[in-house]
Amino acid sequence: MLPGLPAADPTATLALLTAIGAGVGLGTLSGLVPGLHANTFALLLAAAASSLPGPRLYVGVAMLSAGVTHTFLDVIPALALGVPDPAMAASALPSHQLVIEGRGREALRLSALGSGLAVVFAVPLAVPLTLVMKRVYPLLRPWLSVLLVGVAVLLVVTEHGRRQQVGAACSLAASGLLGVSLLDAPVTGALPVLDVLVPLFSGLFGAPVLLAAIEGDGVPPQAGATVTTPRRTVGVLAGIGTLCGGAVGYIPGISSAIAATLALGLVSDQGPRAFIVTTSGVNTATAVFALFALISLGTPRTGVLVALDRAEVPLVLPALLAAVAIAAVAGAILVPTLGDRYLRIVGRLDPTYLSLSVIAVLVCLSALFAGLVGVGAFGAATAVGHLPPKFGARRATLMGVLLVPLAL
Repeated sequence: MLPGLPAADPTATLALLTAIGAGVGLGTLSGLVPGLHANTFALLLAAAASSLPGPRLYVGVAMLSAGVTHTFLDVIPALALGVPDPAMAASALPSHQLVIEGRGREALRLSALGSGLAVVFAVPLAVPLTLVMKRVYPLLRPWLSVLLVGVAVLLVVTEHGRRQQVGAACSLAASGLLGVSLLDAPVTGALPVLDVLVPLFSGLFGAPVLLAAIEGDGVPPQAGATVTTPRRTVGVLAGIGTLCGGAVGYIPGISSAIAATLALGLVSDQGPRAFIVTTSGVNTATAVFALFALISLGTPRTGVLVALDRAEVPLVLPALLAAVAIAAVAGAILVPTLGDRYLRIVGRLDPTYLSLSVIAVLVCLSALFAGLVGVGAFGAATAVGHLPPKFGARRATLMGVLLVPLAL
């Protein structure tokens, strides 16, 4: 019999809130440290679940709140670290463009709004969307490979020019080869949870930006935090991100990066602010939709929910939704509070020293999670990660690392 909602017992309520607070702390840590993810903490908690005090439900809410908090906080190092020289602004990530312009504080608040509104939109949308997917998914499952191939083709053909399309195809193929070669490779590491995705994602998406920033000027002084995007526009962009996040939550192989790239086809002419709101909405909405997918379809779609499933956490929806809501409020507060300080501190540091130091941290994390294979995977992924900017293509094509193995 599933346990009841802990709110009936003050002691249980306090324990639940403590578990959520611990999860918010873990999600904050993983969000602020490049290369670290809430999935990692969730899998570690799953491995230790049998020895932790209290019901498994509390372990689950800690995992889930960590995952939601991470989706808010991970924008901070994305903005502050690896900012390229202003001369490279045309090829920089949209969020970096705002930092270069001195609008990083505004970008933080746009991201918090996008993520926060995504939670507000996703919870009521999740119920009807789940009912639809329960009917559609059995029909869709035999065609998942075709769907994933279609997504890959769409990522390539929606690039703006022939050169970009060639680069996108090369990036997709090279990252796909990495995934086929390494996702099932036997690895050893110093931690009880092994994960080759840590070095792969760190190399594909982190190291190339950091290497490009070595000769840059670092983070310039940032201006005021006033959000210049109209409220209605922010709401519409967050809504688009939320709807696209549904694809991530219910369909395996469609990552937040891919869903955000597809969403940007609808807002591509609205600039970097639209990019930030939309991608933040996709990222956070995924956590909500994936929870409903696990409860209704029995299939975990994210690393956090895989850990939740492994730990045999009872799926008490009110308690889990409470964890999502509290973590979302905490994340929305922490993004501007910690983000402003993060930008100031990083702005005082030498960009070469900072970039090399962060790369060293990524190498160490790769070794911890996957041993020598992880270090080699990080190096290979770093080389592949240079392909999209070389051709002016979008980095989302590097998600071939998951798309290609799943399609095969």
